[in-house]
Amino acid sequence: MTANTPSNFIQQRLLSLDFMRGFIMVLLALESTGLYEHLFDVTDGTVMHGFFQQFFHHPWNGLRFWDLIQPGFMFMAGTAMALSLHKQEQKGVPWSASFKKTLKRCGWLFFWGVLDYAVRPHGLSFELWDVLTQLSFTTLVAFLIFRWSPTKQIFFCIGLLLLTEILYRFTNVAGFDQPFTDQHNFGNYVDLLLMNKINHDGWVAINCIPTAVHTIAGALAGKLLLGHSHKIRTLLLWAGICLLLGFGLDWLNITPIIKRIATSSFTLASLGWCLIGLALCYWWIDILTHKKYLKFFTIVGMNSIFIYLFFEIVGSRWFNHYVAQVSNGLMSMISTPEALSLIISSLCIFTLEWSLCYYLYRKRIFFRV
Repeated sequence: MTANTPSNFIQQRLLSLDFMRGFIMVLLALESTGLYEHLFDVTDGTVMHGFFQQFFHHPWNGLRFWDLIQPGFMFMAGTAMALSLHKQEQKGVPWSASFKKTLKRCGWLFFWGVLDYAVRPHGLSFELWDVLTQLSFTTLVAFLIFRWSPTKQIFFCIGLLLLTEILYRFTNVAGFDQPFTDQHNFGNYVDLLLMNKINHDGWVAINCIPTAVHTIAGALAGKLLLGHSHKIRTLLLWAGICLLLGFGLDWLNITPIIKRIATSSFTLASLGWCLIGLALCYWWIDILTHKKYLKFFTIVGMNSIFIYLFFEIVGSRWFNHYVAQVSNGLMSMISTPEALSLIISSLCIFTLEWSLCYYLYRKRIFFRV
């Protein structure tokens, strides 16, 4: 991981992309503090209870707002890669050098993704379910086909989704021959082979195959933003197609929308929402130039990998507990209700994490892998 500090670094970035990435990282950081759990509990019996339910993954067949976070992150990684490769091409960087750089990046993503869940109370653990581990695979795939024509890349994405359907429906491994049943599908079987364990929440490592579509589509969207004359219209057209196909497969009982095993219907439906999000942000921020009040999010988006690793590794293992102990202790001195005290503690943790990003932003330090 290196720090990038050129003086014109910020001006060269697509602000809408930094905002979207920052928006997602802010949501993830708040989730890591336990804020959504506290708000969900305290609003029980009210209309807001249903609203905060959207900040948790759907237990199985269905789609909630929180199920779009990982697809959005992987989609934007593809968009950022397209912009980066375009700059490299303009500078005359050969493909071999770009490949080595991408391969190194994917190696670091895999390393940090494994390290994220490697240290457990019972000892060391090897797991491949982290978003960074998945992203290491999808980024490499997206890079390798980056120079293909858009048509060929779209057909490649269709092939990935068909492959996913075939693996789940037709492999017929004893005990794992129920395509869309938790703990009894082909993805669970592969996890036994790779890690000798099955995730009790239903996540599977081969999610990286269908979700590679998110990163490839993000790269295609990045190319579109660089040179197409009808950017917004094209993004929204493809969004409509993906939403229609994704929800259609679910409504017709062909393939259910299941985020935890990234079914083809989920991949398409979530991609549709990602395309809408990019189109709206690009239109509002980069075309209409509404850039006021975005800094709160963009300074986090510009150090997304750093803050993700911070709250996943440092935060969950020490920082959150330490800050919460101090905050709760102070709140108890003034007889603050427990529910309010927990919410304040979560906001204190987030404020300190955001301040760390702000400090790096002021110093023009941007960590990249």
